[in-house]
Amino acid sequence: MMAEQLQQLILDTLDAQSTLPDSRTLKISGQSSPASSHDAQITILGALNSLLSREMITYETHEISSHVLTPEGVQIVREGSHEARVWAALPERGSAPLSAQDLKKAVGDEAAKVGQGRAFKSGWIAKEGNGFVKAVPNITDTTQIELRELESSGTLAAGEKALAELRKRKLIIQRKGQWFTVHKGANFTTSIAKPETDLTVDMLTSGSWKKSTFKKYNFDADGIPTSGGALHPILKVREEIRSIFLEMGFEEMPTGTFVESGFWCFDALFVPQLHPARELQDTFYLSDPSTSLPPPSDYYKRVARVHEHGGYDSIGYRTPWSHEESHKLLLRTHTTASSAAMLYKLAAKCRGEDIDGDLTAKSQLGIANPSHDGFRPAKLFSIDRVFRNETMDATHLAEFHQVEGVVADRNLTLADLIGFMRTFFRKMGMKNLRFKPAYNPYTEPSLEIFAWHSHLEKWVEIGNSGMFRPEMLAPMGFPPDVRVHGWGIGLERPTMIRYGVNNIRTLVGHKTSIENVENSPAVMF
Repeated sequence: MMAEQLQQLILDTLDAQSTLPDSRTLKISGQSSPASSHDAQITILGALNSLLSREMITYETHEISSHVLTPEGVQIVREGSHEARVWAALPERGSAPLSAQDLKKAVGDEAAKVGQGRAFKSGWIAKEGNGFVKAVPNITDTTQIELRELESSGTLAAGEKALAELRKRKLIIQRKGQWFTVHKGANFTTSIAKPETDLTVDMLTSGSWKKSTFKKYNFDADGIPTSGGALHPILKVREEIRSIFLEMGFEEMPTGTFVESGFWCFDALFVPQLHPARELQDTFYLSDPSTSLPPPSDYYKRVARVHEHGGYDSIGYRTPWSHEESHKLLLRTHTTASSAAMLYKLAAKCRGEDIDGDLTAKSQLGIANPSHDGFRPAKLFSIDRVFRNETMDATHLAEFHQVEGVVADRNLTLADLIGFMRTFFRKMGMKNLRFKPAYNPYTEPSLEIFAWHSHLEKWVEIGNSGMFRPEMLAPMGFPPDVRVHGWGIGLERPTMIRYGVNNIRTLVGHKTSIENVENSPAVMF
């Protein structure tokens, strides 16, 4: 029956009776029985809601619980229970017994498996030799009788215990249903003409609007949910880490140069020009343009000399210096390149120099407490992207974010660095840390930092740290007693630990869930 026809049937019934006490008594066209089925009541509910929206009717809902037969239950109604079919297939006592294999052929594997046990339990069959025979001349198939009763009436006189047994055998399932009592509404009429939703020019011109019925506006209806922007979990963690740095008195470094020269990315950090990290399989080099502008001349010469010949109590690397290697352009592999440039500016200030007319360097460096030789302690940090030619896996990407920090002061020690690391990571909620000795060309001593990942259930490397070597600091012009702590951590791995992400490729990239980004909570370390 069409929706309009069903609505008309309901209205006509109300017009004749004033009230429809039970929607299950409706006589739907084409059906001889009342509309008592679950699916029919769902259809009726749709018609009632349509009429309710026009205030033509009101209705009350009544909840009911009923049972319906499963496909196996329907089969038992038609063919008998498994145990009854097994009993019927067996010969009388005194005849040749039927073997288990022949019984399966007679009633099927499933019926033989289930029915055999239940028939034995009921005392209907007995075992003789290697086969089975009937133990009683007659049986009453209670299961089939109960299912037939349920099929016809929806209830069972035997009560809840019998129903529970049938549910346990998965022969019936319980289903919630409903029926309705319907009354006339404030705008009751037997016409189902739909009200107008818009006032048109034609209606105004013809005057038909005067006789038209308009749909009532629902000013309490919820509007379409607005979809605003959402910060990615990495950005949330980035902002929290940035707040930690600022709280600890750090100044943020400018790090907008994704493209660096080999000099600032490697040479200034005392990384040898033959180091494996500078090879194509680890670093992305630019092809056009391929070379950089020259760095400050005097500083460049000092760096080249300490690499090739040594100096400052170091023997250097004793390898030929390549100007071509130093001037190559590349995608920076770490933000320490920016740290080196800022430390060079800080050292220049010690000497009273003004690099390239940079009058803002003082404010960028967080300079305070000048000493007699012009050195001013500094605490600097940066959070930005870096690039490495790495094989991607669950914890590595070719492009990721690095959190970098440096502290420059007099007579700093390794104990100061470890203490600072513990304080910093404690503010991030990572209290279970380990430090492992490591090698870095530009720090000595050096430490790798590990944190326990509760979801991966293993120690995950989250950063690297150390004290910058004299071969790096002395060419810049720092006083001999100045020490600089440096450390770097990935931004992605703390984010994975914070949000319980096992695979970094589901955090960044095409596998990222937009829904998870929108619903991810604010980070609070």
